Amino acid sequence: MQTELSKRLGVEHAIFGFTPFPAVAAAISRAGGFGVLGAVRYTAPDELARDLDWIEAHVGGRPYGLDVVMPAKKVEGVTEAEVEAMIPESHRQYVEDTLAKYGVPELAKGEASGWRITGWMEQVARGQLDVAFDYPIRLLANALGSPPADVVERAHDRSVLVAALAGSARHARKHADAGIDIVVAQGYEAGGHTGEIASMVLTPEVVDAVAPLPVLAAGGIGSGQQVAAALSLGAQGVWLGSLWLTVTEAEMHSRAVTRKLLAAGSGDTVRSRALTGKPARQLRTEWTDAWDSPEGPGTLPMPLQGLLVAEALSRIQKYEVEPLLGTPVGQIVGRMNSERSVQAVFDDLTRGFETTVDRINRIAGREERS
Repeated sequence: MQTELSKRLGVEHAIFGFTPFPAVAAAISRAGGFGVLGAVRYTAPDELARDLDWIEAHVGGRPYGLDVVMPAKKVEGVTEAEVEAMIPESHRQYVEDTLAKYGVPELAKGEASGWRITGWMEQVARGQLDVAFDYPIRLLANALGSPPADVVERAHDRSVLVAALAGSARHARKHADAGIDIVVAQGYEAGGHTGEIASMVLTPEVVDAVAPLPVLAAGGIGSGQQVAAALSLGAQGVWLGSLWLTVTEAEMHSRAVTRKLLAAGSGDTVRSRALTGKPARQLRTEWTDAWDSPEGPGTLPMPLQGLLVAEALSRIQKYEVEPLLGTPVGQIVGRMNSERSVQAVFDDLTRGFETTVDRINRIAGREERS
C-alpha cells in the first residue's frame, strides 16, 4: 500500500491515522502507517512534551506527526472572558434546563470543566509548536485550513511537511497557494467539523484542483476496499480518524461512550452545531436533538457555543449520562463493532486492500498478484 508520499515519509502503508491518544499514534506508526497526534486538548506545554516524550520512547524510530487547530487569520485583543460575556442568558438557562431534565449532577466545588475553547486559540497552538519543533516530527497538520504563513515557513525550515484539511476544491486551491505540501480532502461522511461534499465526489475534484500536490482522502474510510477506492480516485493515501476510537490502545474517557460507538450504525450520526457552533459530525444523542429542535433557542456561532456547553459536556461525561453522552465520529462508525488492536485493524485493512486489487485485476483481465 505504498505511494510516492508514503515512500517520501518512509512508511510502509499510505495510511495516516489521526488520534488524540499517544498510545494509538505510536501503535499506528509501529504498524507501518503514519500516526498523527491531535494537540487540541493540550493547553499546557509540559503536558504535550510529556506525551511526545512517551511517543518517542514507544514509536520504534518510526515517523509521526502532530495536528493542531490554528486559524489562518489572527483576532487581536479579545480575551476568553470577553467572548464568554457575549453568551445570552437565555442560552445558559436552556443548558441548565436540559441538564436538569436528565438529572445531571453539578461538578464538585472548584472542579473545572474539561474541554475549553483555549485549545482553539492561536497563542495556545503556537505554544504547542514551540514544543513540537523540538521533536523529530515529520508532518504538521492543521484542522482549520492553512496555518499562518510564518508557521508554514517555520515548518519547512525544519523539513516538516505541512498538511491542511479541505472540504471543497476551492479550499484546496487556497491551501496550494499558501504553500501547503499535502491536502487532506475531507468528505461529508467524516467525523468532527466537515463540509457538505461526499468523499466520492470530493477526492477526485481536489486531486485535479491541486495537482501535482499529494492528496489524502478522508471521510467514510474504514476498510481495505475503501482504501483501494481512495487511491483509485487519485489520492496518495488515506487519513483515518474515527476508526481508532474503539481500538484497545485508545484511552476513551468513558466506557459508556465506547459501548455506544460499538452499538452504533452508519445512520446513527448527525452533522450538528451543538458541539462548537460549526457543523460537526457526531453521535446523535438526546443532547444533539435538543439543540437541533425548533423548540430550542438554536446554537450560537463559534466560539460561543463551545464556551457555552463546555461545563455541561464535562458533567455529562463525568456522570456518564447515557442519553446525552456522545462524541465526534464519522459514518464509518457502522463498521466499528468490535474492540481490536491497532495492528489487527491494519491487518484487516491490508487484507481487504489486497483482495480488492486482485478483484480489479481480474476485471481488467490481468493475473492475480503473486
